Amino acid sequence: MADPRSQCYLPQMASLLSTFILPVAAGAVALVLLLGLINMMRGGSPNTSQKLMRWRVLLQFVAIVIAMVAVWAMGR
Repeated sequence: MADPRSQCYLPQMASLLSTFILPVAAGAVALVLLLGLINMMRGGSPNTSQKLMRWRVLLQFVAIVIAMVAVWAMGR
């Protein structure tokens, strides 16, 4: 059985995640995507494009995990 004191923090955590942290994570994904597009349009280094692609995939994973935790916390 879960500790009743832990239940009172879930709505606050969900609010913090969905209001502040998730938009920052989505903004980071968009920024890295934009940097990768700019690098490709300028004919930049393929190595830089590859690094930016890896960062974008990692940041997308983090953003999805944050979104899923927020949804889980809202449902509790």
